[in-house]
Amino acid sequence: MSVIHLLPDLLISQIAAGEVVERPASALKELLENSLDAGATDIRVDLEEGGIKTIRVADDGAGIARDDLPMALARHATSKIESLADLERVASLGFRGEALASIASVARLAIVSIARGERHAWRIEAQDGMASRVEPAALNRGTVVEARDLFFNTPARRKFLKTPATEYAHCLDAFTRLALARPQVAMTLTHNGRVMARYPAQDWQARALAVLGDDFARHARLIDEGSADIRLTGWAGLPAYAKASRDAQFVFVNGRFVRDKVLSHAAREAYRDILHGSRHPAYCLFLEIDPARVDVNVHPAKTEVRFRDSQAVHRFVFHALERALGRQESAISDQLSAVSNQVASVEDSSPRPPGEHPIGHKGLGVRETEKGPWASRLQQTNLGLAVAEPAAYYQMVAEALATPPSPASGRGAGGEGAVPSQSAEAPPLGYALAQLAGIYILAENAKGLVVVDMHAAHERILYERLKTALGSRQVAMQPLLVPVVFAASAKEMAAAEAHHAELLELGLELSAVSPTHLALRALPAMLKDADGENLAREILKEVAEFGASQAIEARRNELLATLACHGAVRANRKLSLPEMNALLRDMEQTLRADQCNHGRPTWFQLTVHELDKMFMRGK
Repeated sequence: MSVIHLLPDLLISQIAAGEVVERPASALKELLENSLDAGATDIRVDLEEGGIKTIRVADDGAGIARDDLPMALARHATSKIESLADLERVASLGFRGEALASIASVARLAIVSIARGERHAWRIEAQDGMASRVEPAALNRGTVVEARDLFFNTPARRKFLKTPATEYAHCLDAFTRLALARPQVAMTLTHNGRVMARYPAQDWQARALAVLGDDFARHARLIDEGSADIRLTGWAGLPAYAKASRDAQFVFVNGRFVRDKVLSHAAREAYRDILHGSRHPAYCLFLEIDPARVDVNVHPAKTEVRFRDSQAVHRFVFHALERALGRQESAISDQLSAVSNQVASVEDSSPRPPGEHPIGHKGLGVRETEKGPWASRLQQTNLGLAVAEPAAYYQMVAEALATPPSPASGRGAGGEGAVPSQSAEAPPLGYALAQLAGIYILAENAKGLVVVDMHAAHERILYERLKTALGSRQVAMQPLLVPVVFAASAKEMAAAEAHHAELLELGLELSAVSPTHLALRALPAMLKDADGENLAREILKEVAEFGASQAIEARRNELLATLACHGAVRANRKLSLPEMNALLRDMEQTLRADQCNHGRPTWFQLTVHELDKMFMRGK
């Protein structure tokens, strides 16, 4: 007696639906993708009870012809690809031909559509995987798809659904992602008859900020970089906007929302130096790449992709994000060049006091000795004066602070005791006024008051200089007197052989001593005290998965951060006005100076308007 038999068609469809339709949000995602692939410019979504009772999607797309309606409900039927060559370069959001059939097997489905150029609309219904006859219907344009009573015929699946409020939240997430992916399409979402979101057709920047909110807009950097056949645009949130979860991370590849470990790792590495503790960055990134270089046919939900050259993509995204996050807040970098050019002409014509150095002096708190590189001999010293302004200015400020302005002269009125007024050409972080509690520098700029944590700021300056100095020379290797031999997996053996030259550049020498064992013969000199076996395993894993490993660099950076922390100016260190201004000028020239090495902010701005509100001026 045979025990193997064919499954009924309905059961086959319901099993397949389990991969595509997990909850109302999954069905909504598939229907929205169909509308977008149909060229819709206006989409309206209506939900009832979080989508459990009703999901209705209406669009003004190309529509479906009468004869194609029955085929639209068949499994593995699609108009988007015809061959393997099409699949390898697929640019549409959908392509598997399973969505409508899967939804029809677990819900009561109705489709009304009118193809462009046709005079009449047509309707078809499906339940339990069985389609009705095609009948005439009333519709002006596009397609309306309605799915009711999701999982009504699979009670076990329905029990796993959450409350309507929770299911609505998941639907809103799906709607938001596709709204971000297609900003040129107007989209409206209603829930239980109430409009919850409405986005007009707009450019991608306006749509991203409209969806993510004004708070994100105030704490984000614009990204727009490209090379050859790859381009990255979007917004990278600053560390101050970091979240406790990953909910504010959006990544799109050719307009498709994805969760990809290569892109996530690249973003995490770009934020490593500036993010505090266990916080997660917020970002909205759009990666455009030749469709032939990415495989989207990895998972039925189509949220996973596989890159042909994942290492190149990782490097590109990492460096693009790193450069964007390195730009100074409040356009400091843009303002600095003009200011420093004007200052340089004044400085060249003014006598420089002994010990004062031109702007950008590399010896701020660091001394190079004749016996060895300064990086290994970091010590607390007097701050080198990277003073851009003439010394006469500081004398004038000191006198002004020591002598209160008389009523006759007035503040900024040009009297003998007046503090120089801040002009539009003043440096972005302004000029130092005083030191508070031995910890903070108070400065005045064109906007108002700047408060600087002097230790955190100096720490970042030293850290970036140490990294630059280390990056400009070859990584020193420390040969091991006794090689560390350890058992390696097949993947680790293959990675050591395939990336031997790359590992040497990182300062790591590995060689096979047997088919199952590797020998570590040298490691970077700065990490000579590290656990060799664990370090080698970590590096091999990252090199195999992401290419040029960030692991050794991360270990080195941890050590440099410690050196910078010990070398930075300490609390309760009394600074003169020239020293405070030296620190401000160096902050303006340092990448990522808005945060210290641990992700804490280095300065805050209080505008005059904010101060007026505190003191209730004008009320």
